Amino acid sequence: MAFEIDHDWQGNLATPRARIGENVKNRLLIILCAVWVCIGLLGHDPWKPSESPTISIVKHMLDTGSVLTPIAASESTIENPPLYYLSAAGLAKILASALLPTHDAARLASGFWMALTLLLVGMIGRELWGIGVGRQTTFIFMSSLGLTVTAHLLTPEVSALTGLTMGFYALALAKRRPFRASVLLGSGIGVSFLSTGIPPAGIIIVTALLLPVLFKAWRTWSYVIVLTLSAIAATPWLVIWPALCWHYAPSAFSSWWQLEMDTFNHTSHLYFLRTLAWYAWPALPIAGWGLWHYRAKLLLKPKLQLIVTFFVAAITVLGFSANTNEIYTLPLLLPLAALASGSVETLKRGAAGALNWFGLILFGLMGGLIWLGWIAFMTGWPAKLSERMHVLSGLVHAHINWLTLAAALLVTLIWLATINAKRSNRAAITEWAVGITMAWSLLMTLWLPMLDSAKSYSGVMTSLSKALPKHYACITSRGLGDTQQDLLYYYTNLRTQTFETVQGLNCDLYLIQDERGRDKVHPGHDWQLIWQGKRPADRRESFRLYRHH
Repeated sequence: MAFEIDHDWQGNLATPRARIGENVKNRLLIILCAVWVCIGLLGHDPWKPSESPTISIVKHMLDTGSVLTPIAASESTIENPPLYYLSAAGLAKILASALLPTHDAARLASGFWMALTLLLVGMIGRELWGIGVGRQTTFIFMSSLGLTVTAHLLTPEVSALTGLTMGFYALALAKRRPFRASVLLGSGIGVSFLSTGIPPAGIIIVTALLLPVLFKAWRTWSYVIVLTLSAIAATPWLVIWPALCWHYAPSAFSSWWQLEMDTFNHTSHLYFLRTLAWYAWPALPIAGWGLWHYRAKLLLKPKLQLIVTFFVAAITVLGFSANTNEIYTLPLLLPLAALASGSVETLKRGAAGALNWFGLILFGLMGGLIWLGWIAFMTGWPAKLSERMHVLSGLVHAHINWLTLAAALLVTLIWLATINAKRSNRAAITEWAVGITMAWSLLMTLWLPMLDSAKSYSGVMTSLSKALPKHYACITSRGLGDTQQDLLYYYTNLRTQTFETVQGLNCDLYLIQDERGRDKVHPGHDWQLIWQGKRPADRRESFRLYRHH
């Protein structure tokens, strides 16, 4: 049985929405989503800290063919199962060439998973609230301030979010299409598990089991069938990789399993609730209004029961299992966006106008500052800002890329045209989506060379590689961070031994990472300095390479 149809206050069926222009609206949605997803995936080196372990694992997979034990150069155990790394390595294998670096090709995996996520988010809105609301749900979700950067990074949390979205949609679909929902629910559990382990899969499982326990509407034979078939569908996802890993690398699997069990010792619930205060805009205030507006029906309607239960399950599991890192807040965006999309039309005109004006001011200010920074960097005016931009980026010379400049002008003009459109509750949501796409596009076109120069390790690692002698036994290191170890392996294919190990003590090369505020290490008279370097804009860390003589 489908979710019930809403009625107006007189008990009559709600007036159907006009279908005029639906195809045009859908095309505009697809174009906006494509721009949002694609901008920022290409054209920059791996950035720390999120991308460095992933690109290290991808390189190891491509070089050795080892796909069961995704272990970064800086790690001694498996951190996450291999699904995301396999998708990234597969795309890198197919697409990497002289024109497309390995890290850019691998990062396209995030584009694939996010495109699938946006599709599923739209289907959640349509299933819960009816035709036409799917676009609103997608716009609200992609407008989330905390999602944009993470969605374009080389990190397994992206595919874990896809699995969670698939599970959420399956539960929304369970009453109307139980057999289809069963396959999607099992696959959602499997995708999330093979992306980042037990916690995201646990959110879906806890939600699915709590619904019939708490609410009578979910205690049906149809839902029992959904749970039973989804368990069957999830079994291959949950069994094949652990069985193979246990068979071929039992020690690595045991370490990973112990690590997974040890994750459930946190109490970070308040951290995630506080993070939502900025992370989940504009979904959070609209969902907050929706809680008040639907307060009498909140625990009576199945769709609202699903939304509330998923949020409670997510905040509970995340609070016990996740470190205090913003990236783990992603699952909470799903129920907030789902509730907000069904609450937009109920907003008072003044509230919708305030939300709209806040978005216009926010993204207008962001866009203006990005343009001002770029102009200062290119022209030298204002002088103080220009000097600051050059120092922070580490770039000495400014070069105009006319193609990216044209793209930046185009998205700015589109945004300006949008803000003059007709005002309505839905228009406010659309303008948030266009506004955040505009700001992100400007950042990834105008500022990308500066950001990449400030964050990239390519130059310093390549310089280090060229300074290496032709013959040496091994390299010992001291103070070398995890990110630096991963990127050293990616750029130079080098792995270092820590100074404390026996093998490290016998090495004839010695790499030291210096940090501001930390005592400087002097290896002694038996070591000759043969190279030193740092990133151009980095004032905190530098590197020294010594050779024993």
